[in-house]
Amino acid sequence: MSVMTESQRIIDLSTPLYDGIRGLTTEPDTSIEVEGYNTMMLHLYSHTGTHMDAPKHFVAGGGAIDQVNLQAGGGTARVIDVTAVEANGVICIADLGAAAARIGAGSRVLLRTDWHRHVDADDFRSHMLRVSLQRQVALLGMEQPSVASVRPENRQELTDVHRALLQGGVVIVEGLCNLDQLKQEQVQFVALPLRLRDCDGSPVRAIAIEKSSGGVS
Repeated sequence: MSVMTESQRIIDLSTPLYDGIRGLTTEPDTSIEVEGYNTMMLHLYSHTGTHMDAPKHFVAGGGAIDQVNLQAGGGTARVIDVTAVEANGVICIADLGAAAARIGAGSRVLLRTDWHRHVDADDFRSHMLRVSLQRQVALLGMEQPSVASVRPENRQELTDVHRALLQGGVVIVEGLCNLDQLKQEQVQFVALPLRLRDCDGSPVRAIAIEKSSGGVS
């Protein structure tokens, strides 16, 4: 979904959450017919859908999600198309092409893989692309549910990649969608976690803002 005003276009980059998606179940708590208002009880995993990792997720003694620097989660981000990398592949600096030279300390990077199209497929977690980027950035956003393989035989990779990024101060946002709808190489990106005290991660509502003109689409 995107919304356009005279000066900007807002694109929702958040995976829809619903009862039965991995990590979320819901049940009615009250109803208009009985109590006069509707409420829902949510049973929510901290890394459901589009989410942000806190250092505590993989770093002993690391900061919790309510301690993550919110400034890193909002600002100019560079969108890089790496759709040429095949399923189960590893995204490296060479895959970033000319954009690699424009990435430095403090950059926010969104890797477009179109993997969000697999969200309901069996290979969404088993054959996703992973990353191996030796650059210091402020934020790394991707469509896969994890920056590293979650296969049992690759447990060490899962730990090593997350730990290297989180210890390096990189804010990780996983499970993005709709990066294929972005028309500009640079966008304003916003992803804010719930203020969950002492938690290792949180779902986020992520959006991209592009300069544009027009009406509602």
